[in-house]
Amino acid sequence: MRDVSDLAELHDDLRPLMFSIAYRMLGSVAEAEDVVQEAFLRMHRGAPDGLDVDNPEAYATTVTTRLAIDTLRSARVRRERYVGPWLPEPLLPSEDADPAHRIELDETVSTAFLVLLEALTPVERAVFVLREVLGYDYADVAAIVEKNESNCRQILVRARKRIDAGRPRFDADREHRDRLAAQFIAAVTDGDLAGLERLLAADVVFVGDGGGRAPAIQRPLIGMAGVVRFLGGMIRQGERFGAVIEAGEANGQLAMVVRTAQGDLLSVMTIDVADGQVVALRNQLNPDKLQHVGQVGDMFAFLRGEA
Repeated sequence: MRDVSDLAELHDDLRPLMFSIAYRMLGSVAEAEDVVQEAFLRMHRGAPDGLDVDNPEAYATTVTTRLAIDTLRSARVRRERYVGPWLPEPLLPSEDADPAHRIELDETVSTAFLVLLEALTPVERAVFVLREVLGYDYADVAAIVEKNESNCRQILVRARKRIDAGRPRFDADREHRDRLAAQFIAAVTDGDLAGLERLLAADVVFVGDGGGRAPAIQRPLIGMAGVVRFLGGMIRQGERFGAVIEAGEANGQLAMVVRTAQGDLLSVMTIDVADGQVVALRNQLNPDKLQHVGQVGDMFAFLRGEA
């Protein structure tokens, strides 16, 4: 049997996989990092009975998934009391970023998809991520979540039904999505409300997550007219207090990043494009969920003209 201490040599190879699982399970960079750290600690202490350290990847996947399930169970209680809509912590690319965060950025880490996964129970979410996203066979999934294969098949059927019922729309052409998203950011930057009207779908949805720590709408806005009015107010406030709007990337899609004149981060808004229009905008303003990105500004102070 492989010595558990040998896992230290595989730390950098295993970490991206472990973070990929934990982030998709939790939708939180901070919680995913905590899970990965705890998983390594447990792995180095030695494998529980029934876990084979001869296969480090399987070992790491099992420990990480089980910890993520436990973490999500406690996190769900907190999220039930969350102030306003809940959105995941954005995952931004950076040359200086922790290598563990350099996971494959596909539809399953999009903001919209992570919100959809919140409808699943912790075990359903684990089975879905392991089977549908990472491609593990049923025997491995069953061993990881400590269920039998038949149960896992049933769990996946239930999870798929929930996911398919609300699966977010995306344009298949990434270049086309990015072009329309860039046009949206340009229209906001220029204060071009007529341009926004042309870009937004009639049933566009706007969601803001302030978590009680930043000013944000308490329920989603639906409909082009209302969203344009709301964006118009944001544009006026931004111009008044010198906000800097940049095109960036979050969770594998083009995003609008807003900073103070001093460069402090205020918000990250992901832009969902489908059928040639912007269909959803999800704006993360909660400073607690932006700290992993860099220096975060105080939105309340900014709107008072103090930042």
